[in-house]
Amino acid sequence: MASARRFAGLRQFLNNIYWVTMLKKDGIKSILLAGVGGQGILKASDIMCAVLMEAGFDVKKSEVHGMAQRGGCVTSHVRYGSKVYSPLEKTGNIDILISFEKMESLRYLQYLRKDSSIIVNSDKINPPEVNLGAYPYPIDIINNLKSKFNLVREVDASDLAKKAGNLKTANIVLLGALSRLMEVDQKIWNKIIAESFPEKLVKMNLTAFQMGFNA
Repeated sequence: MASARRFAGLRQFLNNIYWVTMLKKDGIKSILLAGVGGQGILKASDIMCAVLMEAGFDVKKSEVHGMAQRGGCVTSHVRYGSKVYSPLEKTGNIDILISFEKMESLRYLQYLRKDSSIIVNSDKINPPEVNLGAYPYPIDIINNLKSKFNLVREVDASDLAKKAGNLKTANIVLLGALSRLMEVDQKIWNKIIAESFPEKLVKMNLTAFQMGFNA
């Protein structure tokens, strides 16, 4: 009898492991890219979606860029998994936030969990309210984030982009940093990046990606 109970307990334990494994395998992950117009957010999200599809995931994407041409807020939700039905994730459930501008990271904290990961670009771009003197630019943003979330990485994407050859590759630097948190072979990233730019720009963008990965 005791042996039978032990066997039943072992079977239940193994069954639990199986379903946890399947949940991780088939579970949907959500990434939120946020910043301001002109930072290459939509290009970065396009590349990421192409990478994920090449890796065999179902992918859905949603974008908001109403005032992007005036330096307004730009966001892109990317969700991927075995089967994804909606491009938008509910609040409190985003896995990764990648903020292309430092202050923008504070706008979307309600979308995150305690165990969410955050990548923050060091760039500071004053919104109109700050330029007009109505509000100060927030201070100590990184320490504030670290006090609330388990994984926060600050990346000086602009500096690394300049070293790669062009400031405009800062978005690719941030994709490199992001790729360390994703289960996709780097060869796929390199392939899609190479296909996303004219031949004369490929080497520079691949360098920027690698610099972000190593940051």
